[in-house]
Amino acid sequence: MASGAAAAATSRSLKIFVGNLPWTVGHRELRNYFGQFGKISWAQVIFDRRTGVSKGYGFVSFQKRTALENLDKKQKHVLEQSPIFYQQSE
Repeated sequence: MASGAAAAATSRSLKIFVGNLPWTVGHRELRNYFGQFGKISWAQVIFDRRTGVSKGYGFVSFQKRTALENLDKKQKHVLEQSPIFYQQSE
């Protein structure tokens, strides 16, 4: 059971919150952008359930820590001509 908890902690530490997403960005665009930094487990843009419009943020989970290191090497992140930001999430 302890190894399962350790695996969950490792998985969580590879997840990032991405903010300031343009409303035109969907799951595929998010995955394609962050895929250049390493293999992705999943990527999800959050949409308003009532309107179906993007809320302007999402989450990405990487398979390996090296992807986060590669992500940190790039100073500016721009998606569809909009600057975006990220931070590690749980």
